[in-house]
Order: sequence, then structure tokens, then C-alpha cells
Amino acid sequence: MAEKGCVKCGSTKAGMKEVTMNGPGVSKMFDTESNDFIVVSCENCGYSEFYDRNVSEDYNVFDLFFGK
Repeated sequence: MAEKGCVKCGSTKAGMKEVTMNGPGVSKMFDTESNDFIVVSCENCGYSEFYDRNVSEDYNVFDLFFGK
């Protein structure tokens, strides 16, 4: 199977960051609920995908991003 790359530009170079976002409404106002994500971004074109951190712990997010 050929190696797959970014769905937008085909590059095989990507970076990863962890981000936290607040939920809507009252939880945002009182900062009581947060959502944790892993963001994988293509280093060539900047295309990014968000993965729920709790779900993606069982997967290699780079494999998900590149469609392997």
C-alpha cells in the first residue's frame, strides 16, 4: 500500500498540539467544563483536523490524519 499524505496537498509532514476549549453557555462563563482535543496540522499547507483526546488515546492520530 502506498504511503498516504495530507488530503489537501499530499505532504507527509505534520505536527501535533493539544488544545482545550470551553463549552457553550454557563459552563463557558464559569469555566467549569472543558473539552480536550489533539490537533494535527499539515506542515506544508496548514490543513488541520481535531481529534477528541479521550477517544484518540487508543489510536495513533498521525495514522488517522494520513488515512493509514
